This record gives sequence, structure tokens and C-alpha cells, in this order.
Amino acid sequence: MEAPESFLTACRGALLGLSIAAPVGPIGLLCIRRTLVDGWRFGLATGLGAATADAAYGAIAAGGLGAVSGLLVQQRAGLQLAGGAFLLWIGIRTLLQRPPTEAAPASGRGLPGAFTATFALTLANPMTILSFVGLFAAMGLGPGATTADSVMLVLGVFLGSAAWWLGLSAAVAGLRQRVTPVAMLWINRISGCVVAVYGLKTLAGLLSSTV
Repeated sequence: MEAPESFLTACRGALLGLSIAAPVGPIGLLCIRRTLVDGWRFGLATGLGAATADAAYGAIAAGGLGAVSGLLVQQRAGLQLAGGAFLLWIGIRTLLQRPPTEAAPASGRGLPGAFTATFALTLANPMTILSFVGLFAAMGLGPGATTADSVMLVLGVFLGSAAWWLGLSAAVAGLRQRVTPVAMLWINRISGCVVAVYGLKTLAGLLSSTV
């Protein structure tokens, strides 16, 4: 018995979401550090912010919304400036932060803040749309698909990306009790430096493109 086409489309979307989320970058480092410092719920909220942004960009690419994607690409410089500055600020803040004596409670505005920060950071890279467009085209998906196919595709992208962040935060949480304050201090220093370098690289790329 053959699987329904909509299910296969969702599976393709999940593979794409997973492939977009899996490479370790600044968001991955933030997720790891959030999990170590505040617990797996904060790490998962951090990752879900990125997964939601990926799904939003996937929806734009799948729906063939040329005007929206074109506008975002045109505004790339402003978004790149905001994203680079935000990463630089987070990197410096992490670098200078001392390990907490206890985890923050997983309630209040902490979880929404973790979600919103990574959602905004991921949206600050509109070139993600072009990645989705290329991947969709390579897999024979995207503009021209039915509404049902587009919905299943975007749902798959979100679920694939979310599954990665759930697995990453759960795996890191399992090691959390073994991380000493000294180790956490070095994790802060290293991850802060790496995230700050990502921010500087983003700003440098913006500067070189305007010269």
C-alpha cells in the first residue's frame, strides 16, 4: 500500500528542516549553552524559535511569494546589520557572564524571551529563503504545488527542525549534571567568542558588500 502523497511531502519537508537546522552555528551554540545553564526547556524554546522562523521562510518559498521574498532580500543589508550586531552583543555578554549558582525557573518571560531571540536572529538572515527555494526546486517542490502540499511541506519543515532541537537539548541536558562551574566558565568563554566572531563576520560581510 502506497503512502499518501501528502505524507511523503511532509517527510520531504522534515528532511529539509532537519538539514537546515543540523549544521552547528550560532543558534546551535545558544541552544547548547541555554540548556546547560537554564535547563532543557530553555534550550528547546531557543531551538523552537529557529524552527518557527525556518517554517515561515519555508512557507514563503513554498508559496512562491516573490514580492515578499524579494522585499526581504532587498532589505538584507538592514537585517544583516541588526543580526550581526545582535550576535556580537550576545557573544560579548556570554563571554563575560559568570556561571550561575542555580538554574533559572522555566517560567515567566524567560521561555518566551529565549524563543523570541532566536526567532528574530533566524529571521535576520533572509538568504534562508533562497536556500529553501533551491532545495525545493531540487526536490521538485515549491511554487505550483497545491495548497495542501504547501501546508504539509511547511509542517514537515517545522517538525524536522523542531525534532533536531528537541534531540540536541535533550542530549545536552543529559550531560548537564556533569558540567562543573569551571567547565561552564570555559563554555561561556568559548561559545561567547565563537558567537561574537559570527557577528563580526556578518558585519564584515555587510561592509565588504557596500564598499
